Amino acid sequence: MAKERPKRLGKKLAAIRKRLELSQNGMVRRLGLRDKLTREEISAYERGVRQPSLPTLSRYAEIAGIWMDVLVKDDLDLPEKFPSRTKSQGIQRLPKSPAKKSKRQ
Repeated sequence: MAKERPKRLGKKLAAIRKRLELSQNGMVRRLGLRDKLTREEISAYERGVRQPSLPTLSRYAEIAGIWMDVLVKDDLDLPEKFPSRTKSQGIQRLPKSPAKKSKRQ
């Protein structure tokens, strides 16, 4: 059985790095993981090729000032502004509305 993976995790990680105006090397330094992580691994996370460890996800969340749930739950969006003094619970995504069917008589 395949592991269930968050579909939007990579895009969220990339968005955090870009909003903080960091290069991938800069993100490694900001995470405080220079001895454990490389730029190539950050790239793989952002492209969805690899998944970061829980401690790495926790560091991303801490840096952004958000709950880890916001990173891993696909129905939550990143807040508009971060980091903030209080952790953000994210923004609940609205469910996609079904396409309206035209009534032909």
